[in-house]
Amino acid sequence: MTGAATTSALVLAGSRRGEADAVARYRRAEAKCLVTAGGVPMLVRVVRALMRSPRIGVILVSADEPALVGRLDELHGIARLRILPSSASLSASVEAAFTTAGAPLLVTTADHALLEPEMVDRFLEGAEASGADVAVALVSAGTILASHPNTKRTYLRFRDDGYSGANLFLLRTPQAAKGIAFWRRIERDRKAPWRLARALGPLLLLGYLLRLATLAQAMRLVSRRLGLRAAAVVLPMAEAAIDVDKPDDLDLVERILAARGGSPA
Repeated sequence: MTGAATTSALVLAGSRRGEADAVARYRRAEAKCLVTAGGVPMLVRVVRALMRSPRIGVILVSADEPALVGRLDELHGIARLRILPSSASLSASVEAAFTTAGAPLLVTTADHALLEPEMVDRFLEGAEASGADVAVALVSAGTILASHPNTKRTYLRFRDDGYSGANLFLLRTPQAAKGIAFWRRIERDRKAPWRLARALGPLLLLGYLLRLATLAQAMRLVSRRLGLRAAAVVLPMAEAAIDVDKPDDLDLVERILAARGGSPA
């Protein structure tokens, strides 16, 4: 990617409708994105990390209650920040932002409290080099466990290694709209595994279950299934895969920030 500030960013700061959030309850916060890590609201940490990347321009924040986010003094006066009401689902919020901002659009989440501009830049460089329409950031199990052997993450298992998501996605071209449409379909069916299996296709599902495919082979199958170019960018930073889904995750993030001596938010 050439030039500066060429990519818009979307921060998903909402939640799935009808689902209570354990982290917000743990800290007695009105919303998960307002929960502090290292004394700073997680959403503020994410926005500041994006602002420190020279590649990021306009920053959109999708929130269930924009008025709550608007009360964060740290976000006042940021000219390139836009706060949008979230849609009925995360995928619908992404679709709305993509319609507004167009490609390329970086998507991340407000609970990515350890996000750093170096992670953003490394991911965008890899995504651009891949030539993909859609790119996703992953971190290998080996990288994560070498730094944080006791952390519990969800891994996608392939023949070469296991990988955990890093909550960074790039909708790089207009063709990425096909990927959003697929996401909306599987998000609706996420509690019906047989429907998800049918959506992915038997070849990809069998390869995953039997661990016959490498990550690169799996991405080629995904590309063929979706009718676009999809790529995975493997990041070397373990913390890129540590988001805050559970109270235990928040405790881990607090320990990491404390070990950094109050890493800049």
